[in-house]
Amino acid sequence: MDVDVMVTGQPLHAVQELARDAEQAGFSGLVVTEAGRTAYLSCAAAALAGDLHISTGVAVAFARSPMVTAQVAWELAETTRGRFRLGLGTQVRAHIERRYGAEFDPPGPRLREYVAAVRACFDAFGGQRLDHDGEFYRLSLLPAMWAPGEIDSGPPPIDVAAVNPWMLRMAGEVADGLHVHPLNTPTYLAETVEPNLAEGAARAGRDPAGIVRLVPCFAVPGDTEEERRPWRNLARMQVAFYGSTPNYAFVFEQLGAPETTSRLRERQKAGDLGGMAELIDDELLGHFVVEAGWDELADALVARYRHVADRLILYFAGLAWDRDPTALGRWGEVAREVRERTAPADPAQ
Repeated sequence: MDVDVMVTGQPLHAVQELARDAEQAGFSGLVVTEAGRTAYLSCAAAALAGDLHISTGVAVAFARSPMVTAQVAWELAETTRGRFRLGLGTQVRAHIERRYGAEFDPPGPRLREYVAAVRACFDAFGGQRLDHDGEFYRLSLLPAMWAPGEIDSGPPPIDVAAVNPWMLRMAGEVADGLHVHPLNTPTYLAETVEPNLAEGAARAGRDPAGIVRLVPCFAVPGDTEEERRPWRNLARMQVAFYGSTPNYAFVFEQLGAPETTSRLRERQKAGDLGGMAELIDDELLGHFVVEAGWDELADALVARYRHVADRLILYFAGLAWDRDPTALGRWGEVAREVRERTAPADPAQ
């Protein structure tokens, strides 16, 4: 199990420094989120600074044409020498329609076709005729002078972000990997993610074991209460923030807390952010976090994620670096231990 750092939008020089520090600390890669800053420029900056695996986690699909996304992903695959993964997501209607001025409906089928359209572009970059004639995208023109040309690494894998059962089944059918939402619990992973991913894979005649699971984790490390408290409080806020989304209400229902999302939304509408966090008590929070001392954290992460994650993403590690670049070393030690403890056994031994 590889362990990656989640990276938020930062100045590009800072991204390069973080990439170098993460590689030296022992992380396998960076997962770059897209919010106020674009994911792709940060990926390029990181790729030129070190030899890490780099993923968009995730980039907004509908804001860009499939051709634009494919071109950028192709160049990043070349720059990283095959260590780039293209992670795509829908975002939400308000952002797509009112911030990006793009089409949103229907998001699931549109994303499914978007993946196919990007793959058609990849095929065309490799020398085939561009021919995608879908419901939402029609691509048929790529003169030789406009094609980027073949690359040694070949096309990058395409991962999609999915939360609800329909999207998870779609990911199982068409994606190379799945970006699990940060609002995940062992119950959600076992009862929602795995069976729906497997059902989608079966529809397409695929082996679900071949689909890469990229799973974020709210880790709360520390050897003292004083050390753990800030990370626990931050995790509480993140669970409250994500949990206020109506589409995620069923995650709380699985835990026997069915009114959580509606109560979170009431306080959100009132502007009571502190009150939102108060609704996530320690018992409920425990389903979403892994809390342990530094020496025990690797064991705790392996115990929870060994059989459900191929790439484990430490959600707070990038923030720890942002607050204190020297702090990443301890997080990196945990990453090394997790990778070592989950490495396949050497058949020669």
